[in-house]
Amino acid sequence: MDALKMPASRKDGSSAGIGIVVIGRNEGKRLLNCLRSVKDHSRHVVYVDSGSSDGSVDAATSLCARVVCLDMTTPFTAARARNTGFHALMQIRPETEFVQFVDGDCRLDPKWLDEAATFLAAHPDLALVFGRRREIYPNVTIYNTLCDREWDGPAGEAIECGGDVLIRTSALKDVGGYLDDLIGGEEPELCVRLRTAGWKIWRLPVEMTRHDAAITRFSQWWRRSVRCGHAYAQVSSLHGRSPFRIWSRNVRRSVVWGGLIPFIAVGGCALHPASLALLAIYPLQVIRLARRATAEDPIRWQQAAFAVAGKFPEFQGIVQFHLNRLLGRHQILIEYKEPLPALDQPCRLG
Repeated sequence: MDALKMPASRKDGSSAGIGIVVIGRNEGKRLLNCLRSVKDHSRHVVYVDSGSSDGSVDAATSLCARVVCLDMTTPFTAARARNTGFHALMQIRPETEFVQFVDGDCRLDPKWLDEAATFLAAHPDLALVFGRRREIYPNVTIYNTLCDREWDGPAGEAIECGGDVLIRTSALKDVGGYLDDLIGGEEPELCVRLRTAGWKIWRLPVEMTRHDAAITRFSQWWRRSVRCGHAYAQVSSLHGRSPFRIWSRNVRRSVVWGGLIPFIAVGGCALHPASLALLAIYPLQVIRLARRATAEDPIRWQQAAFAVAGKFPEFQGIVQFHLNRLLGRHQILIEYKEPLPALDQPCRLG
């Protein structure tokens, strides 16, 4: 498999057997840009709305084959929205071979579907393929820059993917779809079950989507990191004993750096104030990570600092997960994005 090559794109309409599922919540103009980017590639576009109040539903009606509004009496998640969209698409066109999932804050690259579908069709052992997601405004804030780097990775076989993927419908049915109750990390969790079932995941060296993280404040970055920690804990609790042991190491790191070390340093003050010296390990860790990066990297120090600082909100998310599980509570979605101004038309739910 390491020698897989990108076959030439077919000229006979390789996207003919593809359906598209877009999910969103209060994405405003970002959603319109998303739907316009996919409309020319498939007549079978399903949009799933998770309780938007900005007019998204009405705006999407003229651009999609079907618009589905989630029942908000049940806690909504991106996983549940994707499953709902997939089932709606299968009702419209049950013979669909591949499904492209797209988040409503992304724009699809015009060349992606043909290239991805050709590759997926040529390799029947692959469950899904994904390509390069980039930030639309990577240099506006350091947070956007960090997201843009997060989306990057080497081409070839992968162990996990993000929200934007082209997946084989038979593979998704094979494992029963996404897990509805995951508030984050549903895509890597799906990949664990796919690989357990014998499927492979592949990253292609081609452009796929443009994403608008729209993170302008530290508080948004913090909430996103809390959600990340919650996902680490929830997904690793499901598969921590599997051969893949997904995110177990991430949980340990976040617990040690975000919880254990501060607890020892501060709690040790009862015995001797010198215990606070243990906190010096944090700037030392920043220096170590920055020195591991390329010297020409203009943001290596910022990236190292945020990597270390991120362990604190991640630990918060881990604690939230275990506390909720102990108390029998359901964690609501942890949202970090600020909604855009409402679209021209009011939202009509029904």
